[in-house]
Order: sequence, then C-alpha cells, then structure tokens
Amino acid sequence: MSGDRVERRLAAILAADVAGYSRLMGQDEAGTLSRLQAHRRELIDPNIAKHKGRIVKTTGDGMLIEFPSVVEAVSCAAEVQRAMAIRNADVPAERRIEFRVGIHQGDIIVEDGDIFGNGVNLAARLEALAEPGGICVSARVHSDTNGKVDVSFDDLGDQQVKNIARPVHAYALRLGSEAVTAPPLLVLPDKPSLAVLPFQNMSGDPEQEYFADGMVEEIITALSRIRWLFVIARNSSFTYKGRAVDVKQVGRELGVRYVLEGSVRKGGNRVRITAQLIEAETGAHLWADRFDGSMEDVFDLQDQVATSVAGVIEPALQTAESRRSSARPTTDLSAYDLYLRAYEHARLWQREGITQALSSLKEAIARDPQYGPALAQAAFCHVMLWTSGSADDPAASRREGIDLAHRALRTASNDPNVFGKVAYVLGFFGEDISAAITLADRALEINPSYAAGWYYSGWLRLWAGKGDIAIDHFGKASRLSPYEMRARVLIGIGMSQFFARSFDEARATLLQSLQEFPKWAPNYRFLAACCAQMGRLDEARQAIERLSEITSDIVPTATHWRDAAQRALYLSGLRLAAGLPEE
Repeated sequence: MSGDRVERRLAAILAADVAGYSRLMGQDEAGTLSRLQAHRRELIDPNIAKHKGRIVKTTGDGMLIEFPSVVEAVSCAAEVQRAMAIRNADVPAERRIEFRVGIHQGDIIVEDGDIFGNGVNLAARLEALAEPGGICVSARVHSDTNGKVDVSFDDLGDQQVKNIARPVHAYALRLGSEAVTAPPLLVLPDKPSLAVLPFQNMSGDPEQEYFADGMVEEIITALSRIRWLFVIARNSSFTYKGRAVDVKQVGRELGVRYVLEGSVRKGGNRVRITAQLIEAETGAHLWADRFDGSMEDVFDLQDQVATSVAGVIEPALQTAESRRSSARPTTDLSAYDLYLRAYEHARLWQREGITQALSSLKEAIARDPQYGPALAQAAFCHVMLWTSGSADDPAASRREGIDLAHRALRTASNDPNVFGKVAYVLGFFGEDISAAITLADRALEINPSYAAGWYYSGWLRLWAGKGDIAIDHFGKASRLSPYEMRARVLIGIGMSQFFARSFDEARATLLQSLQEFPKWAPNYRFLAACCAQMGRLDEARQAIERLSEITSDIVPTATHWRDAAQRALYLSGLRLAAGLPEE
C-alpha cells in the first residue's frame, strides 16, 4: 500500500456479532436467518442510519460499522441493545438472538470503502469481551462519552486480549433497568386472543375520525360476541391511536396472539374500509379484505362492515389456531388443543377424519367433562357419521349423539357455538324441531355474525319444510364466511331447490356441490333422486353407483325431513333411481 494512496482518519468503530450463532443455525437455520433479517430491517439498520453510521461490511453473524463520533456510536448501540432485550422478552432463552458489541475510537486506514488498522482490531477484541446483550468499550470511548450519553459504566480494568501486545482497559455499559427488565409479560389467555387497533383515517379529513373510531368500536363489539375469542377492550387498544406501531410489540404489550388493523378512506359520498388480520408473534398476514359503501347511512354501514369482519375472522382464526395446535408435540396437549385437532380432522367430512376427530374429542372430554364445545363437536360428529352412512351401529350412534348434545347444552353458558351445533344435532336426530329452531335463533341473537349459526339454522328450516327461509339463511352464512361456507351451503341450496321442484336448478347446484365434496353421500342421494324425478334415469343410476362405493346405506330412514310430502318426493325419487319398489 503506497503512501500516496493511504487515507487515514479518526473514527468510532463498532464491531458486533451474534452470541451462539453456530448453535442457533444448527437448531433452525431458516428461522434464525429470517429473525436476524427482521431485526436488521426493523431495528438495527434504521438506528444506524439515525446515528449517521456507515455499515462497512457484514459477515454471517457480525457487522463492522463506522460512526463520526463515539457519542453516536454508543447511543446507537445502547438503543439497539435495549430494544433487543424487549424483543427477546417472550422468546425462549435457547432461541434468542443476542448481540455482543465492542466500541473503540482510533485512527483507521480507509481503502475502497473498507477500513483497517489497530482501531478496528481493538473494537473486535472488545466485542469478544462483551456479554450477550452487552456492550464493551475502550477507556478512550468511556472518557469521551461519560456524561454525554444516558448510560453508566462498570470498570472491567485491564484486559489481555488476543494479538494485542498491551493490556486494554475496558468498560462495560450498564444500560439501565430497561435493558434487563422488560415490561412484565402478560400470559396469553387459554383461548385465541385479539386486539383491534384504531383504524387509520386516510381521508385527510379530521372530521372523519369519528367514523373510523366508531367503525372499530362496532367491530370490537361484534367480535366480543364470539365466546371462544378473547378480545381486548377498546380503552386498551385505543392507547395506540396516532402511533406507528409494531404488531409484535402490540402482541407482547397487550398479551394477544392476533392483531386486527385497518384504514378508512372517504371520497365524496363513498367510503372504503380495509382490514387485515395479523399473527402478532410472526407478523404473518392471515386474512385481508376491503369493504365499499355509501355514507348515506353511516350507522348501517358501520354495522354491516363490523358484522362482515366478525364473520370472516372467526373461521380464519379457527384455522390459524388449528394449525398452531397441530404443531405442538402430542405429549403437551390440553383439552383445547385436542378440540382444535378434532376440528381439523372432522372438516374433511370423511369417515377416517370423523373417527379420528371423535377419538380426540373423547380424550378432551375425559380431561374436562364440562367442556361444552368439545361435547357439542362430538355430538356433531355422530350426525356426520349418520349422513355419510359410516356409522357402524346407527342406533347407538344416534343415542350417543343426543346424549352428548344434552350434556353440551347443560354447560353452554350462552355460548352460541354450542347452541348452534346442539340445535343442529337434536334437529337431525328427530328431537322437537321447533325447540331446535328456537335454540338456533338464540345462538344468532347472541352473535348475529355467527356464520356457522346461520348455516345450522338453514338446515333446521329445511328439515322443517321451510325451503325459502333455508335458502336465505344459507345465503347469510355464505356472505359472512365466503371462503369457509360457500361450498358447504351448496348442497343445502340444491336440496331446497329440489323440494321446490326446481329440478333443473337443483341438479346444477348438486353437481357443483359434488366438485367440492366428492365423497359426501347425501350429495349423491339427492342428485339421484333429482335426476330420477326428471326422467334422467341413466344419470340417476350413475349417481347410485357412486353412492354405493361410499356406503351401503342407499335409502336412509330420512326421519329428519319433517314435511311428509317432501320426504315422499325424496324417497320415491331415490327408490326409482336405485331400482327399488315403492313402499
């Protein structure tokens, strides 16, 4: 390096690395890299820029940074380490990313953007002396920053370090209580927890704040009706109004697993509302949508959006919770986890899944005999066995389903989810249909956004011979939960069309339903009956052939169809399709 090319200057040099990096990478390479990148993107790089630092180079687990002064260097390091302590507060010790930092001020040589010299070497040696999450500085840095930065120092005395001839006098920064004592952690509730943050007013009109705030209040109220969901009160979530927030921090501070945020934009007499559901720990987006409407009736629009948001969030959260539970080791399962796993098995609507669901639910009930949702879901599984023709002993399955439903009802405590499922089970198994409908109506009074409740109510109305009301209720279920319910309501709508003798429409709807549930026996029964009533006997017999591959129960008792004329229309068509004589 020739003398005329050498550039020298005085600088503050910061060296940092990740403590235990090799161990972290060995445990979870992809996860460690992802979390490290997030820390850099969200915290470290912005703070370096704020304090006029320049990243000279990075290695897999380390960084070398140049600052114009030691005050900037120490201030940046202290802010990052304090923030990292809070970020790591709810992370298991073995998974924490903790930095060690060394800072020295000295003469450096600069070439092609890189820096060299004894000052760089000293910063690296001081970093090696630092504790995980700590900062170690030289005597010169201590002298130049003492009293200028809100930190104190512990004198470590002279330290003999590698490849440096003379001992180095070192100091450890004492960052203050906030560096080592994070805010007290809130224990997550034993059910899904959610905070709804104030929606951002994008209209540029301060007078529209009332509308955005009112929208959030309505959503909080609607979500609070979901009994299995823990919703943070308005007073707590509105403390974040007007602040740029990190959803991970919100999750830690409020003790919630999920965060709902959104915005409101008004233009003329139209308004657009966007919302997104985020998992606080990972920052992953679980659901997002937008709603458009007119400001002519503000309160109706608020109510409409709140109901819609609550309706779509419920199944989104159910799915997220089920995935979370399925990742837990089988040796660490609560009754709630077993219930979630059963939900995932049963939603496939196949014999194997239903049987697995019942096994998990029995274990959940054994752990908590008063667990209403598990009792109701177990009762519901017996209906699924019946309708799919998969019950080994139909009479015993019916008795057990009714018994489980009544046990669930005794523990319901105004839970709309329990009321809805119990109503469906009792209605299907031939109990008083009027009482079952009253129970379903009660569930919807408690939570009008309960998409599954409208679905159950649709079936009860259909079994009672009220097809028009059934179609209306199926439609409400689909609008509230388009991703979860749209396919499931098709068979109910197809059956309603069949009983209304709109056979062409019924056939088209039932064929569409088969695309979604190709192994669901009732689809084939009604398609066969419909085609037979239309005189399409070849097509009806094909449906019977497919049905016989699923179950031997070709012509069921059909006692849940209360209207005698409708039941006769269905069974006569089914017998004709199966080549059986009329009874």
